Amino acid sequence: MHSSSQTLNGSEIFFECLRRENVEYIFGYPGGSLLKVYETLYDIKDIKHILVRHEQGATHMAEGYARATGKPGVVLVTSGPGATNTVTGIANAYMDSSPMVVFTGQVPSSLIGNDAFQEADIVGITRSITKHNFLVKDVKELAITIRKAFFLATNGRPGPVLIDMPKDILNASCAFHWPETVEIRGFKPTITCHINQVEKAAHKIAKAKRPLLYVGGGVISAEASEELRAFAIQQNIPVTMTLQGLGAFPGNHPLSMGMLGMHGTYWSNQAVNACDVLIAVGARFDDRVTGKIETFAPDAYIIHNDIDPTNVDKNIMVDLPIVGDAKDFLATLLKETPKTVENRDSWLADIQSWRKQCPLTYNKEDGALRTEFVIDEVSRQTEGNAVVVTDVGQHQMWTSQYYTFRNPRSIITSGGLGTMGFGLPAAIGAAFGISDRPVVLFCGDGGIMMNIQELVTAVHYKTPIKIFLINNSFLGMVRQWQELFHKEKYSFTDLAESNPDFVKVAEAFNCKALLADTPESAKAAIKEALAYNEGPVLVDFRVMKKDMVFPMVPAGGSISDMLLARLNPKTMV
Repeated sequence: MHSSSQTLNGSEIFFECLRRENVEYIFGYPGGSLLKVYETLYDIKDIKHILVRHEQGATHMAEGYARATGKPGVVLVTSGPGATNTVTGIANAYMDSSPMVVFTGQVPSSLIGNDAFQEADIVGITRSITKHNFLVKDVKELAITIRKAFFLATNGRPGPVLIDMPKDILNASCAFHWPETVEIRGFKPTITCHINQVEKAAHKIAKAKRPLLYVGGGVISAEASEELRAFAIQQNIPVTMTLQGLGAFPGNHPLSMGMLGMHGTYWSNQAVNACDVLIAVGARFDDRVTGKIETFAPDAYIIHNDIDPTNVDKNIMVDLPIVGDAKDFLATLLKETPKTVENRDSWLADIQSWRKQCPLTYNKEDGALRTEFVIDEVSRQTEGNAVVVTDVGQHQMWTSQYYTFRNPRSIITSGGLGTMGFGLPAAIGAAFGISDRPVVLFCGDGGIMMNIQELVTAVHYKTPIKIFLINNSFLGMVRQWQELFHKEKYSFTDLAESNPDFVKVAEAFNCKALLADTPESAKAAIKEALAYNEGPVLVDFRVMKKDMVFPMVPAGGSISDMLLARLNPKTMV
């Protein structure tokens, strides 16, 4: 490490700051405005640069890495198109609260605003999708700006921060100074929850006959899963999770109710309707969870804990807001709530009867290969211990239903933005972050085409991801909506005639590939793929073309009005 006060140029300062932030990987792509940085990088051995094939891929890899490890992902791209290609990935990380620092090269300061070659106002473009962004105007400001960016990305509600670095700043030199502490005016996230509020919550929960914990990704970001588990078990309270919250509470525990909301379990949504106290922790009452807000948890006293005060009373007016860190909230609640628990046997019996009334099932008798079977089988063969990455669509919802998540940081998926093309690069990033569990990707034949170039990255770095391609020759989720709500007009969703042979495509990328089209061949292919660790492996599962994800709440509907099976579409608008 360089000592403070040594004279360094901007690109040397950049790497020195990354060292001090303990950055292991940069996901990047070189270009004109970054030539000085890549010249310096040529001789650097302690920080690994992963060459992506598209800058959107870099952002999703950085997010996959961040979600798997809890550490911020780092992206490095050039100016102009390099920077604009990151926009979708930055928006994705912003919506899902993932810590990420994006460094963009920029044209020299003297040319900014002149429509110079490869100039784009990336600070202006990303203002609404970053926690904060910076344009560095003086090399002396570079170190403190990088320090602030990492601090902002990882403190409070995590999220992406962008630093735009003009070419002349990277070439200029100054005495290097590393600030040990950082103060940012106006940024003081509340970590410790107000004790009076927590005591009120404890009092309400102790008296509740039908309490329900509704937990989101904030519990995982806060590393609060242990506290959640201890509290739920001590108080005998069932736990339902959002898509991003899956794994915060073990899916194989009797108190686990799986996911709630649009494609959640029937019994979770019934429990939301019937509970008398709803304890929301690290969740933001997203529209996919609440459905029609007037009918959401109609009889419940709602307690809401979130680190981001702007999330409170945003979608649902709550009775008891508690701003602060989820770990602090749950740990304090555990201490403050009396141990003598209200008898909740009849509440748990009600939930059990809803489970029996409408279990998650699929046809296992007709010999067809179904997505549910594939996911079920992967869950069984990995014993629920894989890190599961998904793309977006039907397979994503089936994964939430049929994979039993036992650990936090086990599902990496695009929730808020719903980005097709997220899965493959995110799985690669996750595999750089962890090596002690298999990384499994479920993706559709639509989504994989959106960033398929990153297969080169996986092959080049011998990343041992298992790409389980759910190939139904359709844009499945859009097709489902077309069938149910749009008179079966399958407008531009049938991919049968245009899809390539994915096995041949994978082999052309030098990736091992397998094909499965029956339950038996699927079982064998999953086993073979899980045992292969020399690099990526793709399995093309030729599943049923027109399967549907149920249960389902129609858009704008109440979660009490779930569609449990295919109705006659002729009667539907």
